[in-house]
Amino acid sequence: MEIGIDSFAAAKLSEDKSGSINNSQSLDELIERIVFADQNKLDVFGIGEHHRKEFLDSAPVVILAAAAAKTKYIKLTSAVTVLSAADPVRVFQNFATLDLISKGRAEMVVGRGSFTEAFPLFGFDIHDYDELFTEKLNLLLNIRDNEIVNWKGNFRPELRNQAIYPRPIQNPFPVWLGVGGTPESFIRAGAMGLPLMVAVIGGETHRFRPLIDLYREAGKRAGFSPDQLKVGLHSLGYVANTSEEAIADYYPGYAETFTRIGKERGWPPVSRSRFDAQNGPLGALLVGNPEEVAEKILRHSESLGGISRFSFQMDNAALPHSKLLKSIELIGTKVSPLVNK
Repeated sequence: MEIGIDSFAAAKLSEDKSGSINNSQSLDELIERIVFADQNKLDVFGIGEHHRKEFLDSAPVVILAAAAAKTKYIKLTSAVTVLSAADPVRVFQNFATLDLISKGRAEMVVGRGSFTEAFPLFGFDIHDYDELFTEKLNLLLNIRDNEIVNWKGNFRPELRNQAIYPRPIQNPFPVWLGVGGTPESFIRAGAMGLPLMVAVIGGETHRFRPLIDLYREAGKRAGFSPDQLKVGLHSLGYVANTSEEAIADYYPGYAETFTRIGKERGWPPVSRSRFDAQNGPLGALLVGNPEEVAEKILRHSESLGGISRFSFQMDNAALPHSKLLKSIELIGTKVSPLVNK
């Protein structure tokens, strides 16, 4: 199983107007963490895409390219590319260039995103949510599979015998489909034979098994082999030497972040009892010592019928850079070997 990290490039919010100094430092530290993950033999590092003050990942490919020049082995991916609000031509060109810089280590996870601010920002109607994603995903895969593209849709000018460059090293270039919880998304991924990245940030992970079964059944009906139908899991997690230390480090920032986001979405404030339930045997959170976390990853994998990738999202709790580095070290040197033993 591949083990990796996903980051949303959390900003250090400050009282000054721009926060430019803090933001520059935050990006320096993020790239240092990617390099450190590479050195500790993690398999993959993903950067999300948001267009909000608290995140610095509005141009994720730029961050990944900076990291590509300083790393040797680790795969570099998006987590996720908000394809509905982007031009698939530019998305492909950006990631093809990243693939060339990284010498074949680039991937992308495409999805709709968990926030909606990209739609008005780039002039799209949120009511076209599903139609935008379906059309743009089809165009992206057309570009990936064909150097000369002929295509016509509703949301972009048509392409007639249009050559699209550069071409990546990898052929085909890896495109994963990032999903939340709608059956249609799982079935679409299976029917297209795309690897699936499932974001589970709350609830009980095993409840996603029926949806993943739909994915595998759709893929089988479409003629894809089981090894083409890979499943990855993206969840919130953090590893420290002891479970007590991990919870003490992680909970305060986690509670603040999700209480703040909850005000936008109508969620109740985070409570310690709710956190403990989410971090229990069946809950989606993976906060603890290396042995506990490795055991829980394996338990999740078994309950979902087998996963091939697990990515930790742990920079949402305002943890200092030093603690994130230590957690990456423990994941690379202890959690990953235990999972793959």
